[in-house]
Formats: sequence, C-alpha cells, structure tokens
Amino acid sequence: MHNELTKGDIQKMQEELDYRRITLRPRLLEEVKTAQAFGDLSENFEYKAAKQEKNRNESRIRFLENMIKTAVVVREESANGGIGLYDKITLYIEEDEEEECFQIVTTMRQDVLSGLVSRESPVGRALLGKHVGDRVHIQVNDSFGYDAVIRRVEKGQDDGSIPISGY
Repeated sequence: MHNELTKGDIQKMQEELDYRRITLRPRLLEEVKTAQAFGDLSENFEYKAAKQEKNRNESRIRFLENMIKTAVVVREESANGGIGLYDKITLYIEEDEEEECFQIVTTMRQDVLSGLVSRESPVGRALLGKHVGDRVHIQVNDSFGYDAVIRRVEKGQDDGSIPISGY
C-alpha cells in the first residue's frame, strides 16, 4: 500500500521525524534513567510514565518512517483544471437542501470536524477533477449515497498552515 502525499506533507513529516530523533529521543531517554534512579520499579509511577512517553515517541518515529518510505508523491492541482488538492468547495446537498463547505487535503492532514476531507474519502474521490455546476454522487458505503451539486470552488494551495495529523 502506498500513501498518496504531497512534497509538503513529506517535508513536514521529515521535520517532525528529525525533531523526534534528534531532540526528543535523548531527552526522553534521560527522563527514563532519572526515574529509574527513584528505586523500586514495580511501584514507580514516574518510571512508568517516562517509559510510556518514550515508547509513544518511538511508535510515532516508526509510523513517520513508514509513511515517508511508502509515499507516492501526488500533484496538488487537477490535470484538467478541475478540483484539486487544497481547493475549498461549497456543495449543495440536494436531499437536505443545505450547503456544506470542504477543503480537499491528503490523508495526513484530514480533520473532518474542521472541514478538511481526505482525497481518498468518498467526498474527496467524488469531487477531484470536477467543476462548478457538476452534479456528483457521493457513495458513502454499500447502502448509502447522496447527490450534491458543486456551487463554488476556491482554488487553494499548501501554505503550510494545515498541520500533519497526530494520533
């Protein structure tokens, strides 16, 4: 499986990876050693907490390394001038008679509650390459889908303001 990311995504992940390896890892190792010196490890909360934080950092490092290693670089703009990455779209949901606003981003930057939808999501897949006025069908799962009309498209670009998702 490949992760479809932009050059900006990879750069942000590499920066986080460098920080975690060079700055955070040595500090967390020192915290584990300091907590270890407090004595009995079976009842040493500081040691358990320090070890847990160190392990969380190592897990994030492995995750970022894997994401970068398996990344496939994708273009931000659509080939045919239609909707591309970072574009802001206003959709009219016919069934609900209301408008929804979305911005198309990569999986590493998605945050649905903030209106940032992944290009791999049902909404993202339905919108990429489309134009204002197009009617799209968004198939959410095997038993549910809905129709929408693209009302507005505001071309966007990666200005670095959308953070990489954590976990």
